[in-house]
Amino acid sequence: MQLSCKFDIVVTLRYVCFKWVHRLQDLEWKTKMSVRLKRILTELRNHAPFTLFGAATGILCMLLFKGVGSEVNHRLFQVFHPTHVVLSAIVTASIFKRYKNKAGFLSVLLVGYLGAIGVATLSDCVLPFFGESMLGVAIPVHSHGHDQDEPHDHDHDEQNAVHNHDEHGGPEHVHESESPHIRARLHLGFIEDWYLVNPAALLGIIIAFLWPSSKFPHAGHVLVSTWASSFHVLMNTHRELSPVILAGVFIVLFIAVWLPCCISDIVFPLLFVNSDVDLSHHHH
Repeated sequence: MQLSCKFDIVVTLRYVCFKWVHRLQDLEWKTKMSVRLKRILTELRNHAPFTLFGAATGILCMLLFKGVGSEVNHRLFQVFHPTHVVLSAIVTASIFKRYKNKAGFLSVLLVGYLGAIGVATLSDCVLPFFGESMLGVAIPVHSHGHDQDEPHDHDHDEQNAVHNHDEHGGPEHVHESESPHIRARLHLGFIEDWYLVNPAALLGIIIAFLWPSSKFPHAGHVLVSTWASSFHVLMNTHRELSPVILAGVFIVLFIAVWLPCCISDIVFPLLFVNSDVDLSHHHH
């Protein structure tokens, strides 16, 4: 009887100790997550002013290059988007390599590629596309469409007639055949410009793997991303850049750059390093 009673007491004590240890661990985890969340919110708030400045430079780029044509804007996008991918790969893979020192190249490659391509595509392609669709910048005004058609109505050049007869059935169908080119479409750099974007990601990952202490100012990352997003919007813009549209684009650029770039440079590292590690030297 005494042995049975002692056994019950031991079991009860072990259970109580287990519950207390579990509660302490849970409290410690919640405390760490609370500290990290506060740091993330602080970093996001601190980087908002410069991101606003970056969005303003994006609007300036759009005003400067609005008349050069979608082909030139695409070429400029092919400059800034791969550059953004390189920087994202360096930042993400470097931090992963430094704080996961035993990580092999394949692990760094996977994290660096997904982080760089994912963030850059979201920032430079996906969010700007949704902004373009909401603002309707890809839909030309009705009068502009008629201005384009008038030369076809009044010019009876034989070459145009031969080019458009039978299949197209006249000037009205010429306008319809051009319509797919003026619809907003999602331009995914890592697919459509794969020969530029994917090697750029690999270059950034190799740099990070060999020199994981590589640093690049967060400010430069923000500006490059903003300009890439701006030229994605310009590729699909077929309307006058009125003050209302520019204001809408400004908001789109801010959101498209602020969240993804801060997630890449700040939030992502804070999710897998100790809460007491100072990461400010990586992105300031």
